[in-house]
Amino acid sequence: MRMDGFRRDFIVATASAAVLGLYAPIAAAQPAAAAGGKPVILVVGDSLSAEYGLARGTGWVALLEKKLAQEKIAATVVNASVSGDTTAGGRSRLPGLLAQHRPTHVILELGGNDALRGLPLQGTEANLQAMAEASRKAGAQVLIVGMQVPPNYGSDYTRRFEGVFASVARSTQSALVPFLLKGVADGPNPTAMFQADRIHPRAEAHPLMLANVWPELRRLLR
Repeated sequence: MRMDGFRRDFIVATASAAVLGLYAPIAAAQPAAAAGGKPVILVVGDSLSAEYGLARGTGWVALLEKKLAQEKIAATVVNASVSGDTTAGGRSRLPGLLAQHRPTHVILELGGNDALRGLPLQGTEANLQAMAEASRKAGAQVLIVGMQVPPNYGSDYTRRFEGVFASVARSTQSALVPFLLKGVADGPNPTAMFQADRIHPRAEAHPLMLANVWPELRRLLR
C-alpha cells in the first residue's frame, strides 16, 4: 500500500497540532429530547467525531442522524465528542453523560489521542474497558470504534494498539468497528481526504467513516 509516507506525515502533523493546542472543545452536548421508548445513541469521541474544521452537519455523526431518518429508525443522537479528548477524559465525563441522557446505545470513539501523547496502552485499555462496562451496567449496548497508528510507531506498538480495541470489545461483549478511517487513511490517495492540516478528514471522507460504523450499529438497533 502507498500509505506509509502519508501516515508518517499525518502523525508528525497531528503531534505538532496537539502541542500547539489546535484542538478546541466543541460546545457541550445539549440534553436529548424525551425518548419515549425510542433509542438514544450517545457518541463519546474526539475530533474525528466532533466535526473539527467542518461545516456543522457534515460530520459522520450528523450524517448518522440523516441515515437513521432515511431508514425510518426513530432515534435520538447525542454527540458528546470533544476534540483532543483522551480515553481518560472520556471516562471522567461518561458517568454524567449516562445519567443525563440515559442512552440505549453508546458509541466509544476514543484512543487516538492516547497514542499521540504516548500514554501507556494499559491505561487506554483500562479506560475503554471501564467505559464499556459502565455503559452496559447503565443498560446500553456498546459499539467500540477502533483506530490505528502509522507504521513509524513500530510494528509491535502498531499491532498492540490496534489490538486494544478488539480486546475490550471481546471482554465486554461489545460490537467493534476495527478502523474508523478505513478507506480514508489507507485509500489510494489519502492526502486528498484530509484537510490542509493533514490531521482531520475532509467532509468528503465522512460518508466513508459512517459507512464503516453503520453496519455494526444497525445490527445493535435491530
